[in-house]
Amino acid sequence: MKQLIKYFSAAFLAVTLTFVVGCASTSTQEGTGEYIDDSVITTKVKVAMLNEPTLKVAEINVETFRGVVQLSGFVNSPADINKAVDVARSVAGVKSVKNDMRIK
Repeated sequence: MKQLIKYFSAAFLAVTLTFVVGCASTSTQEGTGEYIDDSVITTKVKVAMLNEPTLKVAEINVETFRGVVQLSGFVNSPADINKAVDVARSVAGVKSVKNDMRIK
């Protein structure tokens, strides 16, 4: 009986460690929680841009990694770039914004 308890304890510990290590983040890969947080931030930024009538959201790509939002794509003017960056910065959870947008 003692051996059976030791076996189940070891198995439980192995499964727990595998789960914790599997969900942990590294410098180049997000953990599960961070991925979900970044997905929410990306969605919020896209919605905020959609609500900005001067921006053509279909031509702006939004990606988020650890709270850093990266904007890319093509816009009509430098004013559109500034507006998109300002809108992204105004979203809760955004740590910083990287601008890779280009003028058509």
